[in-house]
Amino acid sequence: MSNERFTEPEVKENKNVTPSDDSNKNETVSSAPETDDSILDFDDDPLSATSVSKKSLVVFFLIDTSGSMKGKKMGELNTVMEELIPEIRRVGEADTDVKVAVLTFSTEVRWMYSNPIPIEDFEWARLRASGVTSMGAAFKELNHRMSRNSFLNSPSLSFAPVIFLMTDGYPSDDYKEGLRELQTNSWYKFGLKAALGIGQEANDNILAEFTGSKDTVVHAYSGGQLAQMIKIIAVTSAQIGSKSMTLSDDTGQELGEENVFAAKQKLLGQQIQELVSTTNDGDDVPFDTGW
Repeated sequence: MSNERFTEPEVKENKNVTPSDDSNKNETVSSAPETDDSILDFDDDPLSATSVSKKSLVVFFLIDTSGSMKGKKMGELNTVMEELIPEIRRVGEADTDVKVAVLTFSTEVRWMYSNPIPIEDFEWARLRASGVTSMGAAFKELNHRMSRNSFLNSPSLSFAPVIFLMTDGYPSDDYKEGLRELQTNSWYKFGLKAALGIGQEANDNILAEFTGSKDTVVHAYSGGQLAQMIKIIAVTSAQIGSKSMTLSDDTGQELGEENVFAAKQKLLGQQIQELVSTTNDGDDVPFDTGW
């Protein structure tokens, strides 16, 4: 089988993003040139490994940093993300370059770094919580940056990205409008999508709209669960995202282009639910427990 490349639909500049001033590691978001490409351009197998050059896999983290995340939620999230990076470094096949991009959303939408960072060089910049939940603006910004002319401009062939959304509340803006824009993006359509609801107020139905399946949505009600769920989703998604898949596990028949992506998303849901069902809740105090 031959290798795949993507060409995305046109993306429009998002005006809702402002530069970060929280940390000297946070980078100002800059505008990317628009593309005239309007169709997916596949060869025979979009997920086959290449012996000529490494393939690139970008793992996108979309993280709610609104005021309701302040305190234990944000503290636990920062800690587990710092622990997670070394685990992701071990993910992927020998011919895969894994990169990480972190998009935070509160009143403003910000990228932790101005470009995806190779996992070997990535350093977590601790996040702080404040403001409201601009999820729709985050979806628009992700659509804008998820293109060959911006964050997915690797000179090598690319796997479809992994996109992991984490939030603890209901969007404060029009998330449906942002999601509609994002759903026109070919990288989003064929990427592996998963979501984590944090605490009592997170709406799993909204998260399922984002991922396309309830099987790829999980919930954490305490610090221990949060750490478990983040690691399960991030590591499992990266493993499946960097996997070459050309045959159906059920029939042994060769998979078509779109079926390969559907098979990966289905496998992700199955593995997430299997792993979640075996986790230990422990004696953690729930995030929303009052005094």
